[in-house]
Amino acid sequence: MSDSKKRHEALLYHAKPKPGKIEVIPTKKYATQHDLALAYSPGVAEPCLEIAKDKNNVYKYTAKGNLVAVISDGSAVLGLGDIGPNASKPVMEGKGLLFKIFADIDVFDIEVDATDVEHFISTVKAIAPTFGGINLEDIKAPEAFEIERRLKAELDIPVMHDDQHGTAIISAAALKNAIDITNKDFSKIQIVVNGAGAAAISCTRLYLKLGVKRENVVMCDSKGVIRKDRGNLSSQKAEFATDKDLNTLEEAMHNADVFIGLSKGDVVTPEMLVSMAKDPIVFAMANPVPEINYDLAIATRKDIIMATGRSDHPNQVNNVLGFPFIFRGALDVRATIINEEMKMAAVLALADLAKKSVPEQVNIVYDEVSLAYGKEYIIPKPFDPRLIYEIPPAIAKAAMDSGVALQPIKDWEVYREELMARSGSGSKEIRLLHNRAKSNRKRIVFAEADHLDVLKAAQRVQEDSIANVILLGRKEVILALKEEIGFTAEVPIIDPKTDQETARRERFGASYWKNRQRKGRTLSEATKLMRERNYFAAMMINEGEADALITGYSRPYPTVVKPILELIEKDKGITKIAACNLMLTKQGPLFLADTTININPSAKDLVKIAQMTANFVKMFGMKPNMAMVSFSNFGSSNAETSKKISEAVSYLHRHFPDTVVDGEIQADFALNPELLAKEFPFSKLNGKKVNVLIFPNLESANITYKLLKELNQAESIGPVILGLSQPVHILQLGASVDEMVNMAALAAVDAQEKEKREKNK
Repeated sequence: MSDSKKRHEALLYHAKPKPGKIEVIPTKKYATQHDLALAYSPGVAEPCLEIAKDKNNVYKYTAKGNLVAVISDGSAVLGLGDIGPNASKPVMEGKGLLFKIFADIDVFDIEVDATDVEHFISTVKAIAPTFGGINLEDIKAPEAFEIERRLKAELDIPVMHDDQHGTAIISAAALKNAIDITNKDFSKIQIVVNGAGAAAISCTRLYLKLGVKRENVVMCDSKGVIRKDRGNLSSQKAEFATDKDLNTLEEAMHNADVFIGLSKGDVVTPEMLVSMAKDPIVFAMANPVPEINYDLAIATRKDIIMATGRSDHPNQVNNVLGFPFIFRGALDVRATIINEEMKMAAVLALADLAKKSVPEQVNIVYDEVSLAYGKEYIIPKPFDPRLIYEIPPAIAKAAMDSGVALQPIKDWEVYREELMARSGSGSKEIRLLHNRAKSNRKRIVFAEADHLDVLKAAQRVQEDSIANVILLGRKEVILALKEEIGFTAEVPIIDPKTDQETARRERFGASYWKNRQRKGRTLSEATKLMRERNYFAAMMINEGEADALITGYSRPYPTVVKPILELIEKDKGITKIAACNLMLTKQGPLFLADTTININPSAKDLVKIAQMTANFVKMFGMKPNMAMVSFSNFGSSNAETSKKISEAVSYLHRHFPDTVVDGEIQADFALNPELLAKEFPFSKLNGKKVNVLIFPNLESANITYKLLKELNQAESIGPVILGLSQPVHILQLGASVDEMVNMAALAAVDAQEKEKREKNK
């Protein structure tokens, strides 16, 4: 993607459909005059009076306890420098988004137009009663140190400057495990820190608490080694000035055990790595270009443990592993401060989590056979679902043990369950899906690439590294559209109707005719059909010239399904295909089947649909808990639909007792655990979170998924065809660009899974 295209896309993302990335959503009913009278005057007076009696009641009656301020003066933004408060607002909104999606913490971003420390501090103190915590962001050093110190001392809510402490905590956890793996000793290791800003100073201070000796630290800035005999040092730099006879980074690296990079890209050479001690530990955390290229580093030293700030290499030091969960734990016990004990608790919890068995869901996301503690896994992955219920309890306990928690947790199991419930987020599933697709890029054919939206989707898929795209359609139209949207990547463009494709059409036609010659097709007819893009694209899959197919944008679903069913064989043991939609709801992923194929499935069909859907759910690393839904509950009706569901469930219970499925059951009972437990304690779904709904007919399934999509704004991936031997997926007519991109990611993952099954045969 060209720089101008990237710029345009970034600006469009922030501007449309409404400016910004966050909004305020009411949490109470407001439909009637009665509701509004409670929300505002006169009902609002009652909680006001209670808070006036005891200010601690503000946590009981308002959102303060789950509200964090992300505050900046815009003086040290990302790699942009001092761009001021207004220009920093998109970054602060982005930080708010991360707080919400990773830890369900609400955020108001506050940009302060202050040019001196006292003005900034007084402003933050004046607005502090609004918030349960304050995250300082992108404030330049040395002012950042004084601002945080004063606010921590003068406020009674948690305050943390994430630029300092976030990187420090995550890198300290990674360093602790790297030291463990290499059998080194914190008290003896020699550390070189390149960079002397707020993050570098905070990191080094935290390493000292792990046991590093101050005299064994050499810190460098842009002028070289920070020596005691250098004049005009800030108090922070003076803290780590050395009296060793060293002047340059190259000299400092000789025999060093650890290199910590918080500076700029490509400042470390292979020769410097070679000069380091045995089993060197190198954290090159400059972003996006590390201090030394990852591949170059591991090629230079086979004994190296390497970490970067990048997501495309092992051991990513990513602040999102820390700040959402640190504030989550602090807020949940109403901590008055984020102290050293809480920061160290985060270090230890993250380090310990990396040593535990990794959930299969994480292995699947990162396309690993089995992630395990070692040189390439010293820190948890950002998408690890355990972070939300492992890290906050450690923070909360440290706050309680150190005496700064005003609302101690009494039941830790209940607390963990509450944390797990907070993690239900559809967007998380999309991130996981895209990340997994990127791990092993497949070739995806877009059969209708001469439509603008389809080409936009293909562009996103290609440029986001989700897959390698192949474009089918009128070449001159595709080329013109590519130029219009700035799609500059060189990708295959095929027009099945042109003379250039004659040989391939004849080859595809012959192969197709071989399988259909006793089913009414002639060789001439078969070859002629190859001029149609869906037939041609399906044959590309069959002949191994592509890995997956996306089609259906411009034509009705039934007309697209026909050629697919003619050309693509069913999976072994499958007699009838089905379709499933993955709905990404606020309560978590919900799989609905069958949404597009079988109009009135029999009991036998429902069994197969349930089994295929269960396998599809497992592809995401989740355990399927299936409800076969109806208008009746467990035999309360003798209607034909109720009886066939009961028969299907009975068959599954007898022959597949380990399958978690039950019905027939009404949807509200299936999705409401308390209601189910009260009325039907015998159900196999008790104690389970239902994530699959199997419907008695196409009508009910299709209506339900479209209602969810339109009324609840639940994102949908699908309909995904189940039961085919090849990754072929058909869009709904007029699908959005986002829907097509998500479907492509799913098709890529489907292709990965089918490839694995073939290898394991």
